[in-house]
Amino acid sequence: MTVSDSKVTWLTQEAYDRLKSELDELIANRPVIAAKINASREEGDLKENGGYHAAREEQGQQEARIRHLQELLRSAKVGEAPKDDGIAEPGMVLTVRYEGDDEEETFLLATREEGGTGPMEVYSPDSPLGKALLGAKEGESREYPLPNGKTQKVTLVKAVPYGG
Repeated sequence: MTVSDSKVTWLTQEAYDRLKSELDELIANRPVIAAKINASREEGDLKENGGYHAAREEQGQQEARIRHLQELLRSAKVGEAPKDDGIAEPGMVLTVRYEGDDEEETFLLATREEGGTGPMEVYSPDSPLGKALLGAKEGESREYPLPNGKTQKVTLVKAVPYGG
């Protein structure tokens, strides 16, 4: 499944710029990988050539990431952070409480790319929890299915825009 098969991915300008920069760097690095493959190929027998196979593998991973980023950026919608209206939506930091648990959990509702590599847990809007909470108002409870077939009740305690 490609990104375009699903809906648009919402990104802040900062996240878009960061991903675009990574894409440009990967594309600029293509000749380096090709040179590594050629250098390894000249070492002789390809069956026994670990350097050649490692370089080919690296090239394959890099090309897959390039395709993913190109597709993601093509379908991305760059916009402002969501309004601070207490409603759960992508780009919001959600604080929730699960039924039967006194502890609260806080996480960012966003795609992995949007969340970057920050210290905060990121849940996708397409995850069962994310789908259940989308559009919820502070104080509202929702239910979502667990992998074991049961349902979990969760209450949205707070929803605020992500500050980066």
